[in-house]
Amino acid sequence: MPTPPPTGPLVTRDTLTADLRALGVRPGETLLAHTSLRSLGWVNGGAVAVVQALLDALGPDGTLVVPTQTGHLSDPALWSSPPAPEEWWATIRATMPAYDPLVTPSRGVGVIPETVRTWPGALRSAHPQTSFAAVGPGAAAVVEGHAPDCRLGERSPLARLEDRGARVLLLGAGYDSCTGFHLAEYRIPAPLVEVGRPVRTPEGPRWEVVTEVSISSSEFDTMGADFERDRPVVRGRVGAADARLFPLADAVSYAERWLAVHRPRDEWIVNDVSSAGRS
Repeated sequence: MPTPPPTGPLVTRDTLTADLRALGVRPGETLLAHTSLRSLGWVNGGAVAVVQALLDALGPDGTLVVPTQTGHLSDPALWSSPPAPEEWWATIRATMPAYDPLVTPSRGVGVIPETVRTWPGALRSAHPQTSFAAVGPGAAAVVEGHAPDCRLGERSPLARLEDRGARVLLLGAGYDSCTGFHLAEYRIPAPLVEVGRPVRTPEGPRWEVVTEVSISSSEFDTMGADFERDRPVVRGRVGAADARLFPLADAVSYAERWLAVHRPRDEWIVNDVSSAGRS
């Protein structure tokens, strides 16, 4: 049978740029983007055209930031999609390639962040599981100093983005993907969890375990709906996608208050990013 023609709308770099500007993306700002390529329609040029449009809307003085997470670099004992046989665990830990910001591909965050990661001039943070990549004059200030024992807290790019007055763009993505909410988890009483991953050393790769804040996005959609009800969130369409635009600082401060009420300490769900990385 013949292949059916693509369904629209037909989206181009120029139409995306116009839609982003109409939404309110400003030249010169710092933008943390969470994206879904498939939600936009039929994009002529795919992820490359989307990144071009984002950079066009931001202009030469703006900085684009995306999550480039690598949750698959994690303890196989915690994998669930699919699980790894227990008899493999020791070998997996001993032979898993360590994170290299120049080489290790992102996983579970979509093709647009992976395109940004490899963009000319892109810089990437050093955390082996929850890195961010950035393009633009503010890229180094955002990604430098990402501590290996601070996935999404005060010593991560999220705190640097908050300091810079960055805004968050949800481009066809839901609040469950809003990494900024995780920064709030570091600012309220929270349980700790041991996180394993491979690391590079002068002697070669080795397995390490660090103690981290437990994080979970399980209630983020509900919290996002409340945030949107209570705080000014710009909504619109970019291509065929629903889009939302709001200050990161607003989202973090709201999440701090919301989580303190709606997530009692004994109801935390531990999520060390490994299961998401295996999806």
